[in-house]
Amino acid sequence: MQFYNEYYWGMHFTWWVIWIVIVLMIFLWPRKRIKNKNPLEILKKQFAEGEITKEQFEAMKQTIDINDKK
Repeated sequence: MQFYNEYYWGMHFTWWVIWIVIVLMIFLWPRKRIKNKNPLEILKKQFAEGEITKEQFEAMKQTIDINDKK
């Protein structure tokens, strides 16, 4: 009976350690942080990466400027 109690408490402790490690990994794991960028910064990045043309950039920039003035 002594062996069973030692085994039980050893496994019980082991499972607690495993759960604590899992929880810590979830909260402390490096994540890609979402930065609050304004629309013009996002637009400039898209233009710099070639995702949009100069004409699209100018049109969207004008739309952003109009919305900012309101």
